[in-house]
Amino acid sequence: MLLHEYLRAYLFLIPLFVLVLSELVKIAVEGIRTGNWHERLFRSGGMPSSHSAFVTSLLMIVEHKRGIESVEFAIAFCFAAIVWYDAMGVRREVGRQAELLNRLQKWQKLSVNLGHSFLEVLGGIVFGAAVTLVGIWLS
Repeated sequence: MLLHEYLRAYLFLIPLFVLVLSELVKIAVEGIRTGNWHERLFRSGGMPSSHSAFVTSLLMIVEHKRGIESVEFAIAFCFAAIVWYDAMGVRREVGRQAELLNRLQKWQKLSVNLGHSFLEVLGGIVFGAAVTLVGIWLS
């Protein structure tokens, strides 16, 4: 089975590919920018936001298969909007609170890189859209 036939039959693989590829790009971006490489895949924070890339890809696949007027697209859009908001708002604020708690107490180090900046989320959206367009074009 050729790649385009495989992708046409299993379009859901494109968002999974986007997720893994965005994590690899995140490792490279962090390493180049700071010299500190990610210790593992699927860690919170960083550029691009892999969660944003994943849900953007999923949204585009649903639009491609079902159309923008479908119920499935509306559900995927609401899901994506919640993930984007959560990445910039809730998770980022929890990271700020963890930073303050780390200053106040000495016994446990809490992770502070939980959320994303607007640019990291936007980077994830653009990255996910670009890779998904290539995947759709190949299918």
